[in-house]
Formats: sequence, C-alpha cells, structure tokens
Amino acid sequence: MKPLLKIKNKNKEKKEKFLQSILVHLETKKDLKKFSKLIAIKIQKNKDIIIEQKFNIINYYLKKFTQEQIKIKKTINQENTAIWKKYWKEMPEYNQKDKWPYKTILIHFLNKESIKYFGKITKNTINKNTKYIYYPKIQRDNLSNFRCISDPIFNPKYPIYIISKGRWESRLTSKSLEEMKVPYFIVIEPQEYNMYIKVINKNKILVLPFSNLGQGSIPARNWVWEDSIKRGFKKHWILDDNIDGFYRTNKNQQYKITNGNVFYIIEKFINRFSNIGLAGMHYRYFFPKRTGSPPFYLNTRIYSCLLIDNSLSFRWRGKYNEDTDLSLRILKSGLCTILFRIFVCNKITTLSMKGGNTEEVYGNTNKRLEFAKSLVKQHPDITKIVWRYNRWHHQVNYSKFRKNKLEYKKGIKAKLKDEINEYGMKLIKLI
Repeated sequence: MKPLLKIKNKNKEKKEKFLQSILVHLETKKDLKKFSKLIAIKIQKNKDIIIEQKFNIINYYLKKFTQEQIKIKKTINQENTAIWKKYWKEMPEYNQKDKWPYKTILIHFLNKESIKYFGKITKNTINKNTKYIYYPKIQRDNLSNFRCISDPIFNPKYPIYIISKGRWESRLTSKSLEEMKVPYFIVIEPQEYNMYIKVINKNKILVLPFSNLGQGSIPARNWVWEDSIKRGFKKHWILDDNIDGFYRTNKNQQYKITNGNVFYIIEKFINRFSNIGLAGMHYRYFFPKRTGSPPFYLNTRIYSCLLIDNSLSFRWRGKYNEDTDLSLRILKSGLCTILFRIFVCNKITTLSMKGGNTEEVYGNTNKRLEFAKSLVKQHPDITKIVWRYNRWHHQVNYSKFRKNKLEYKKGIKAKLKDEINEYGMKLIKLI
C-alpha cells in the first residue's frame, strides 16, 4: 500500500505558519496502531514526526509531556485516594475512573484542504473551533435531559451571598439558585438598586453602604463576612455572580443539580471536622469528566464558590488574587481547605461577561503581571511568576501543606458508618 503521507524535512517546521492545530486522543495502544496504519507512518514513542500529504501538508508530533503529565496526575490521585476513602463515609456514591488517553498527538494544519482531508479519513467533523478529536471517533452521551433531583430536599444551613455588580441582566448565579429554590442574598452597590429590584425580590437584595471604591470586591466580601456574623451564623457561603448551574460528578459523568442538597451535603461533611477554614466547589471546566480523581482535594486554593468559617481571624485583603491569598493564609495557620469535585460549579470564564470587576480589577493590566506580583509579594516563600498561555501567572507550591491533616470533632468518627448516603438524590431523565 502506498503511504498517504511521507516524511518531510524537519528543518522546515520553523518556517511554517499553521492555520489550525488539533489534538488527537488515542484511548488504547490498539487505537495508536490503528491510527499509525491509517496515516501509513510508524509512530515512535516521544519522537517528533513531520509529514507531508501528497497534495497538502500536515505536521504533527507526539505530545512529549503527555506521559509525564499522566504520571504526575496519577501520583496526585493516588495520594488523594488514600486520603478521601477513609473520610468519605455516609456520603453520596463516588465512582470516578481514570480515562486519560493512552497517547495524545498534536497535529498542525497549513490549509483548509488538509483539515477537510484529515476529518474525512478519521471520520470526524472538524471546524475552526475544534480543539481535539478522538480516534476512533467516540459516541458522546447526551446528558442535557438528565437531572440530579432530591427527595427530600435539604437547603443549606448557612446563608448564601452573591456579590454582584453590573449584572442585573445576566445574573447567572441568581437565576441558578432561583431555579434550584435555594434561598440567598444578592449584595449590590446603592447606585444599582433600581436596576436589580426590577428582576430580583427586594427581600433578597442587600445594599452596601459604599460604592465604586476601586478595590474590586474586597470591601463587599468583608462586609458580607460581618453581616453573616451579625445574623448569628458560624459560617457563610460567598459566590461569584457568573455561575451558570451546579453539577454532580459520578461514574465519569456530570449531571445538573436541581436543588440545594449540594450545599447541604458539603456543610454536613465539613462540620465533621474541627480544623477546616475554607471549602468550596471546583470549576466544572477544570474537571474533565474523563479524569479519575477523588471527590475532594485537601489543602489547595478555593475560588468563586466558597464556604467560610466565620471564626477565622483573617479577612479579605488586597485587590488581586484575593481567593488564593485567603486560602494560603488559612493553610499557613495550620488549618485545612477542601476543594470538592463530586460537586462542581459551572463558572463562566473570567472576562467573557460584562460587569463584575472587569474594569476595576482586570482593566489596564500588563498581561496580568500585577496579579502575579501581588501574590508573590504576599507569599514570596511559596509563589513565583511564570509565563503561560500568553500572559503572566502565579505558581504556588502547595506541597508544604500536606502536613495539614483533618481532625474529627470529638465523638464524630466513631458514629460514622462505612456506607453510602445519597441524601435523597437520584438521577432522572426529563420527558
């Protein structure tokens, strides 16, 4: 059989400008052999291959970091698995398998003809927004008609606050909680009261005694903290205003939740321990369904959807990376943080919506360098500045906090049974 593709001079790669790049995930060794046969080139482990089709050019190489990345992820997962199973008692079922691809190949295309040709031979639909495909093509489950409901329904014990600014039209988090029939407060600045009251019950609106301070959400967050204490609560939830729904993860699928049990179950778990300062839900888009990992991670940063212990001596500070800063101060004090993955929030990507802190915090920055510098100044012992994805980031070493261990409240551990408790949750298919 004459090869469809032939090896091209590797030195020419640097001169090429790619129209599009796509990841090809291969789930098994058998799939890799099949793909190799399809393109008529023997793919060797961790070796760059540059090839040319007879009427157009395709350039591809094995992702060198794939095996090392999987090795690191497996190590992390093994560590967390050893932790979570001894604590996850009388909690909902969680069965998440590692379905990372056996190999991943990155393919660069120079023209539309090569993209069309490649889609044809792999039997995949490829458009300008395609970031990856699986070979052979996999059938995706349609979960849009499934919901995770509960009977009975348990609403959260602690108050939920939404910090909102300039988003009375979108109000994604508010709409999500309304749909779930979960009580909440939305905290706004006085100049926007007349806009929010048109779309939200006035009894749910709390008006701040200040406005446009130029400090992002920090003053509002600290005001919320004190308000929850005045109301007599030991903890409080604080949510960003761009969360479009909450989901349960199990058996490598994610199902939309229709009620407040998600908050209640997290509260029940947290209240078993005496040394958790901060907890929250992971972002849905940071937790692919195919990832095998525990239902929660210990001692890391918590963002956007937080349950805070009101007895902490800390308060929000600064202007940038306030979530990371608070998490680190809590961890440095010897307390624990918990980031849940069995329940995740569908947080919309920062800067993709109008309103919020777009101007006060994200506007006029040097590719977010100010963000990274701020955290390095606050925590120089464990933080450094790195360049990734065409902007500056902070990188935090959380390994020193592995020594922070969960501590049961007196008498709790002995009462817990090693069994599943769904708290009334079940999966249904909508008609």
